[in-house]
Amino acid sequence: MAEENAAESFSVVLLPDTQLYSEKFPEIYQAQTEWIKANVEKRNIKFVIHLGDIVQNATIREFIVADKAHAVLDDVVPYSMVPGNHDMKTVNKRLTRDTTNYNKYFPPSRYKHQSWYGGNKGETNDNNYCFFEVGDLKFMVVSLEFAPTDETIDWARNIISQHKNRRVIVATHCYMRPTMRDTSSPRRYGIEGNSGEELFQKLIRKHDNIDMVMCGHVLGVGLLKSKNDFGNEVIEMLTDYQGLPNGGNGWLRILKFVPGENRIDVETYSPLLKKINSSEKHTYQLDYQMQPQKTDVK
Repeated sequence: MAEENAAESFSVVLLPDTQLYSEKFPEIYQAQTEWIKANVEKRNIKFVIHLGDIVQNATIREFIVADKAHAVLDDVVPYSMVPGNHDMKTVNKRLTRDTTNYNKYFPPSRYKHQSWYGGNKGETNDNNYCFFEVGDLKFMVVSLEFAPTDETIDWARNIISQHKNRRVIVATHCYMRPTMRDTSSPRRYGIEGNSGEELFQKLIRKHDNIDMVMCGHVLGVGLLKSKNDFGNEVIEMLTDYQGLPNGGNGWLRILKFVPGENRIDVETYSPLLKKINSSEKHTYQLDYQMQPQKTDVK
């Protein structure tokens, strides 16, 4: 039986790899954010997490499309942004960590006035953290750059340690493949940084308040449930539809938290197609402890 004082049900929306919408299908990107705005109250949406690769070619033209789509959400619902590899400039066919155009349209200054924006690393918004709360449930979303550097991991470690009372969701563009964590991305792209497996070993497993890791980058969906150093479960989720028709057909992933039943309902919905993907890889339930566990009184 649910606790009488259980927090209300609420939703977090994952916005995966919008790169081809920014390049070729701006109306789909716009439809996604318009749908989110229209459903903020109905679905009690408390936060939106972009999973990186906002654009395809890191050009001003494409970032203008993304800026217009996200302007729909400004002052409506809290949302986080994080750069993927396609949001970084390529020079002579080599990836760089130049995120100048990303930071032109999604700089820290865009969010500084928002109470839910916690802060950022250095002068850019490549790494940032945000807050949202529902009743007694206090969350922090920590967004980390593509292939986070050791310096970035140190920064994240410090931020997470300062907020031990927060349930942490880490968002980073490349972390896992459909059945396992990524082990090679930084080297494949010729940059210094950490793979998903290295990020798990250096950061994720070492903090008891990191409950989830969300990522995109690799076409498909995937789910891992791993134990951290404290014996507690970490939910790791891959969501990426970019290889489907129309750059992804507008699919969103909606996580409905049901505190009274210690459950998350995962749903995949497309505002473009106006339908739910009901297959078991796209619509399912996860156990997630949100109510105090009862202890026997002796």
